[in-house]
Amino acid sequence: MSHLLHLICQLLEKLLMFMMAAIVVTVSWQVFSRFALRAPSSITEELARFLLIWIGILGAAYAYKTRAHLGLDLFLEKLNIQAQRKVRLLIEVLVMFFALSIMVFGGISLVSITLELNQISAAMGWQMGWIYSVIPFSGALITLFCINNIKQLLFQSVAKGEL
Repeated sequence: MSHLLHLICQLLEKLLMFMMAAIVVTVSWQVFSRFALRAPSSITEELARFLLIWIGILGAAYAYKTRAHLGLDLFLEKLNIQAQRKVRLLIEVLVMFFALSIMVFGGISLVSITLELNQISAAMGWQMGWIYSVIPFSGALITLFCINNIKQLLFQSVAKGEL
């Protein structure tokens, strides 16, 4: 499983880098076309917005995997090792519950409703359901990362005879 997660993390990293480069090019073209050509492009504005949505939500999954997300561990560090592992396990379960219930199931509901209602973006004409599909996808990634973290916490605790 760790090899698969490593591959997923590498693909996610490359996708995020590509999207960051794409948003820089898109916004640069928007600025150039607005001020130099005096003919702003509405497509670039919408594309930049969609890229920002995808970067933010996929970036949250990547940050969770690499443990780069914001966390307050001031109280956690004051606990003994055994209590720290139990609290970390509880946190992982709560994050997994949120990712599954809100992001995956709620996101799938949002995607299906917007596809069913045929909501179309104004400038590009894309179905908004496909734009929103990043929410359940990212939720599934976070859930997968949680399962791996829980597995590591449990095997560390069992190996040391603490749980």
